[in-house]
Amino acid sequence: MDLGLTDKVAVVMASSKGLGKAAALEFAQEGAIVIISSRHRKELDITCQEIKQQSPGASVHAKVCDMSKEKDISAFFDAILSEFGKIDILVNNTGGPKAGGFSDVTDEDWYASFEQNLLSYIRTTRAVLPSMKEQQFGRIINISSSSTKEVLDGLILSNTFRAGMVGFAKTLAREVASDNILVNTIGPGRIETDRVTELDQLEADKQQLPLAELTKQKEAGLPIGRYGQPAEFAKVVVFLASSANTYMTGQSLVVEGGLLKAL
Repeated sequence: MDLGLTDKVAVVMASSKGLGKAAALEFAQEGAIVIISSRHRKELDITCQEIKQQSPGASVHAKVCDMSKEKDISAFFDAILSEFGKIDILVNNTGGPKAGGFSDVTDEDWYASFEQNLLSYIRTTRAVLPSMKEQQFGRIINISSSSTKEVLDGLILSNTFRAGMVGFAKTLAREVASDNILVNTIGPGRIETDRVTELDQLEADKQQLPLAELTKQKEAGLPIGRYGQPAEFAKVVVFLASSANTYMTGQSLVVEGGLLKAL
């Protein structure tokens, strides 16, 4: 299948590692012009070189951006539009919020998670929409969580703001569909990333289990029998962001190996 991504400008936020990095690599392999971002220049440069090595000839560019800072976001997208003249694809992504239940989080935690995990997506989207409307083409993918379908115990911040993200994306999708801009949300289940390892370690510590034993138990509870790989998640992201997707918008999907029982 031709995904029609050659020379499309794809911006992947928070992409020095994990799901963002995997998505950036898939875009590069499909011939897109890829801009990756992170708060940390050193990690970003390493990732940029890794992607170029795995996808020879790829056009990959690294720019620092802190998703929690409005000025960073504004300067980041101004620089991209100045250099490339357009943005075809935006993949919104940030690190997960602080873990904990209701009694574990403060007002400061709520404000910080709102800015990092919801308002940042709104700001980045606001930055790219004029370019997408002008060219009558755009794809916006919001990376969320499986908590958009089933809440996760001990993750009240994630459960709250990921749900808000779905409402935002669904509403926006209806507003911009006539401009050929498609907006979708996609959440990972148990995909093998640093974030999942971090959460598994917290649970293992509470149960006084070795991490390997907890992981084994979690895998046994997955119908597919294993954790997913970032590349498997990224392939779905890239399809939704491509010209091959012409009619799917406003959807909230989960890549989770059959984990969830919710309809």
